[in-house]
Amino acid sequence: MAKKNIQGSTRDFVPIKEVKDGIIVLEDGTLVAISLATSINLSLKSYEEQQGVLNSFKSFLNTLDFSTQIAIQSRKMDIGPYMELLEEKLKVQENELIKLQTMEYINFIKNFSENVNVMDKQFFLVTSYKPAVVSSESGGGFISNLFGKSKKDQSDSDKLTFEEGRIQLEQRISLLQSTLGRTGVKTKLLDTEAVLEVFYSIYNPGSESDLIV
Repeated sequence: MAKKNIQGSTRDFVPIKEVKDGIIVLEDGTLVAISLATSINLSLKSYEEQQGVLNSFKSFLNTLDFSTQIAIQSRKMDIGPYMELLEEKLKVQENELIKLQTMEYINFIKNFSENVNVMDKQFFLVTSYKPAVVSSESGGGFISNLFGKSKKDQSDSDKLTFEEGRIQLEQRISLLQSTLGRTGVKTKLLDTEAVLEVFYSIYNPGSESDLIV
């Protein structure tokens, strides 16, 4: 039995229609926004501070009345540029003591990176909103139902739906920023370029691209 020739691009598996003003528009009309979130190290905080963060996070979860995803992207960190910077600093260093300490530090970083995968983690909040779709059967007269909307009317309707949906989505993002901010975590909404960068790095894991924010 002959094998089927299966062909397809990433576009076939990702239901994204477009990215507009930093907002992802899915094929079904759902609007999605991605925010980059900072991280905090609980182990460096006192017991009282840890409890404060946990209680604030509980309040954050209890405040949500809509779907929100927390996504983590891990990539092996390229320490090559950092090592090159240290080598350059070593060449121009005149203080012998500092020069010796720098050499020891370079050797430590080299040995450490050879035995341990140094990972760079980025945390994202994914928020969505699906605008209500008004059926054409419920409005308009016989003529409009018979011939349908013109391209201009359809375009104006799509723009209005997008703007209304964006307002609702921005309200959700604002709520996330304020409630999650009480834990000490700060978020920043990604623009179009940064959103594309995120998806590029997901589907091209071997790339050396960095997230632009």
